[in-house]
Amino acid sequence: MSCAHVLERLGVTRASLVSTCLELFVPHPGVETRERAAEVLERIFDLLLEDVNVCALLEAALALEEKAARGELHGVSAEDHSGDAVFIVADEIIGMAIAEYIAGTRARFEFVRYDMQKPGVLSSLPPFADDAVAGLIAGASALMYSMGELI
Repeated sequence: MSCAHVLERLGVTRASLVSTCLELFVPHPGVETRERAAEVLERIFDLLLEDVNVCALLEAALALEEKAARGELHGVSAEDHSGDAVFIVADEIIGMAIAEYIAGTRARFEFVRYDMQKPGVLSSLPPFADDAVAGLIAGASALMYSMGELI
């Protein structure tokens, strides 16, 4: 069973993952057009949303999101959470972990691009969710650029 249901709780669809990823798309050998990139990304997201470890990390981020929003996360008030306080870095660590699990160090650079710019669906998500989803998108993007011609 796919973990797409976890993302759906956040209002994130496979289509929004693809479109968000494409907002920072740069043509690359094997993936020269947005159409080709979308095709490759759809296949990658299908695979990633079946991966038990990706799903577990996304579920962990969502659980932390819900707990923090209620003010039940140790040392983090609901206001700290809603304001994405700078002292909270666990959300970025989870996002980086997801990205690196998927595509290694090269995905960390993609994570920084998506985390800084927050394109598409990322701009509407709360702190833990936006970084977890950015990690998923960054990992998929790195795979697309490194393996797109094979997919």
